[in-house]
Amino acid sequence: MTGYNTARANLVTQRFVFKDVYFDDRENGFQMQFDPEDKMPKYKQIVKSVKSDIERGILKKGTQLPSISELSVEYLLARDTVEKAYRELRNTGYITSVQGKGYYVQSSQEKKEKILLVFNKLSSYKKIIYYSFIRALGDNAIVDLEIHHYSVKRFREIIDKNLGNYNHYVIMPHFDQTEEEDYVSILKTIPSSQLVLLDREIPELNKPVSSIHQSFDKDIFGALESANDLMEKYQRLVLVFPFDGNYPKEIITGFRNYCINYNKEYDILEDIHNENLSRGTAYIVVEENDLAELVKKTRQSTYEMGREIGLISFNETTLKELLGITVVTTDFENMGRTAAALILNKEQTKVKNPFFMIRRGSL
Repeated sequence: MTGYNTARANLVTQRFVFKDVYFDDRENGFQMQFDPEDKMPKYKQIVKSVKSDIERGILKKGTQLPSISELSVEYLLARDTVEKAYRELRNTGYITSVQGKGYYVQSSQEKKEKILLVFNKLSSYKKIIYYSFIRALGDNAIVDLEIHHYSVKRFREIIDKNLGNYNHYVIMPHFDQTEEEDYVSILKTIPSSQLVLLDREIPELNKPVSSIHQSFDKDIFGALESANDLMEKYQRLVLVFPFDGNYPKEIITGFRNYCINYNKEYDILEDIHNENLSRGTAYIVVEENDLAELVKKTRQSTYEMGREIGLISFNETTLKELLGITVVTTDFENMGRTAAALILNKEQTKVKNPFFMIRRGSL
């Protein structure tokens, strides 16, 4: 008997070298994710796994769970550990117990979509997308938010930790261009039917995935072209584009194409600090700091904004509206609503998000 127990312990130990270990109960098909190397307490891992499967609809209401003894034996856990996990699940309404029969799924949350939303950063624009997305989903989904801060390494950690725990992964794939690690390979690990890209497409994926995207080069070209009547009074255009800001380089392409197509002199600057303003110049700025500096420089000069100096800023805010600043912007609220609609309607498609210019006195 001792030899049997030793052999069994060795077998379990070998299984634990894998990141995710699954308990497979043949009668009800229940699979539990369990990572012995995770610092999370073991009872919490049980709670997390059961909750995740309920919320993703894998465990339906009325499904019988493995007994305390079965889980204890399978993972060489103390009965107290399993009992503690089941007690927490019962207290939070996810499961119920029937004396003499066992534990059963009780939560009605199994019909809710479980969604992981991953942004590159938090900003006023991202908040608009987030709240629009949440409102459109209503009570039909549970959404968790993670931020990768333009880091491919951080993004890999997020996906490795959460792959298999959600119905959908909604990703904003903007990354530091200097990182060597390939974020595309990480995106490829997410099943196509579960992946939704926000703000940009990734042709290198070479597989059909949903996206609500901008076409940055075509968008800026089209927005400037739509204002040709206002742009006539400006002979020179300047794009203020910080090269260390992780902004899409396609913006430069679209800007340059417009200038060449409409015979405009043009420059591309990293910042506005050393620029001497000149009559007949329109500036297009990406960052708020450069916008503030340009407004300050213009007010200190003899030039009149909107007649001798033009100013266009990326992305709409209430402050820009109050200051009368012309903006080129995508519809952030629409992006969030559309992403939610694709998920709720189980559609897999690519959607071009609206991009437009809002004319105000600065141009």
